[in-house]
Amino acid sequence: MGAPEHEERCPRCGTPYSPSQEYCLECGAKLPTRSGVVALLGSAWRKRLGWYPGDWIWPSLLALLVAAAAGAASALWLADSSGANDQTVVATSPGASSLQQTQTAPEPTTAPTTSGTTATAPAPPPPPPPAKTLVPWPAARGGWTIVLDSLPSVNGKAPALAEARQALHLGMKKVGVLDSSRFSSLHPGYFVVFAGIYDSQAAAQSAIIDAHQKGYGGAYPRRITP
Repeated sequence: MGAPEHEERCPRCGTPYSPSQEYCLECGAKLPTRSGVVALLGSAWRKRLGWYPGDWIWPSLLALLVAAAAGAASALWLADSSGANDQTVVATSPGASSLQQTQTAPEPTTAPTTSGTTATAPAPPPPPPPAKTLVPWPAARGGWTIVLDSLPSVNGKAPALAEARQALHLGMKKVGVLDSSRFSSLHPGYFVVFAGIYDSQAAAQSAIIDAHQKGYGGAYPRRITP
């Protein structure tokens, strides 16, 4: 049994004591107890074996366990690598051999052919792309629409056209600009940016939600009368 790494002494009289003592043999004072995982492990070691080599044993055991685990992992990895690279040597004739992989690719299969021609239904046409051009209000037609914005006509038609193109860019459908002075149901003197041409107020009202979601919070349905 080796000598302890350091010698503990009684805090009252300075007499040396062993780690397993609870009271000083010289003055009878209560000796300080060590706490922590290492102290608990050391106490369990002494109770089972009757001696204790020192706290250095635990780092050494931990290092051995880590090394053993690393060795086992390396062995498993090498075994997997060697198994994946196995090859089978197949003899084809006396004195000759060919190297063949254990895993071979499946032979390609061909679909059976039938005589004659098979009629196939034509593919449906793709949906039309969203309109990127402004639409005019149909001549001499009444109906309902969604008013996105109204701009004074004194500023010209260009601002209204720019606003309408922005609405198209945001995904609004059937967007156009009409001159309110040409319709009896509208106040004259404005260029009205509209979206949609509907036959009823209910249809126009149901499309208001889409306009609000695209940023036109002030949009509202309006009857258009020539």
